[in-house]
Parts: sequence; C-alpha cells; structure tokens
Amino acid sequence: MIDHTLLKPQATEDDVKKLVDEAKQMGFYAVCVNPWYVGLASRLLRGSDVRVVGVVGFPLGATFAEVKEREAGYIAEMGAREADMVMNIGALRSGRYSDIVKEIRSVVKFNFEHVKVIIEVPLLTEEEIKIACDAIADGGADFVKTSTGFLQRATTADDVALLKRIAGDRLKIKAAGGIRSYDQALEMIKAGASRIGTSTGPEILRGAPD
Repeated sequence: MIDHTLLKPQATEDDVKKLVDEAKQMGFYAVCVNPWYVGLASRLLRGSDVRVVGVVGFPLGATFAEVKEREAGYIAEMGAREADMVMNIGALRSGRYSDIVKEIRSVVKFNFEHVKVIIEVPLLTEEEIKIACDAIADGGADFVKTSTGFLQRATTADDVALLKRIAGDRLKIKAAGGIRSYDQALEMIKAGASRIGTSTGPEILRGAPD
C-alpha cells in the first residue's frame, strides 16, 4: 500500500537509486518521483513488480491544462504506470469547474493504471472538497490524494475520514503528507486510505509489530 516517495528538489540520481533499492527490498507498491527521474526509476525497476509513479503539475498545480497534458505524456513515454497530478486549486476556488475536469481528462487519457488528483485538504472548505471530488470523478481519475506534503500541516486521519465520507465509493484515497510512523499509517488505512504516500516507508515498516 506504500508509494515510496522522493520529491525533494535536491534529490540526486544516487538518491533515486537508493529509493528504488529500498522499494524492491521491502516490496512497496510503487516509487513516486519527479518527472526528471521517471526514466531512471523505470530502467532500474525493469522486471520488478514495483511501479513508477510520476507527478504532474507538482507541487502547485497552477499551470495550464496543456502543460499538464504534455508532462503526463512525457512520463507515460518514460515508463510511469501511474500519475499523481496536482489540481489547480485557485481555479477550483474561482468556480472554474469545467477547467478542472478538462485538466484531469488531459492526464487520464494516457491510460495510466491509476491517476490520483492532489487537492491539498487543509486549503479547502468542506464544500470545496466536495466539488473537487465531483470534478475528479467526472474527469475519470481514480484517487483523491490529501496533500503534496509541501504544506506546513501534516495530513491527519480526520482528513482521510472526511474524504471517505464525501467521496464514498466513487474514489479511492491516497494519504500523504507527514506520515512517518507505522501507527500513523495504520490510522490512515483505518480511516479509509487505500494507498500511503511517504518518504519514510522503511522506517514505517520497521515500526510494525512482530
């Protein structure tokens, strides 16, 4: 259930190689990397069950749908099997619903195994979260994701529970942002998350009870 994640701007090729090695050794579902490293991660994971997730419009989401479309196409060509795209939160809060659906469809069309849409729960009202989830479902994406992890506040189990209540069975939930322990991860799963995004996957597993 873990997407082993490395999205720091200062990440090097050696850091990505370490990420991949840990993912293979520990049987993580995927590694999640910036677009520049999708090709490298894909080559290193060839023949492995571990998937590559590439981010789109990360971390702000405040670019054109056409740019997100091009970026999604690049990472698909380089071997990304999933995409985590950042919703244009400003457009959402400005009532530009059709534009949000358009940008999601521009990424979904590349036939990734899953497309996850990041909405930054702490920045939105409950009504805005509902509208965001509606747009994600209308756009054909599979997951709503809590956060980029770049905000000050960490994701909570209450955030996940809120998304579960709003999205119901229409969307799966990926919890990400400040999840650093086994107990935290378990809380997210119990609240409704079916995927965990974290940069501390090995530490989480080492904290699991025997």
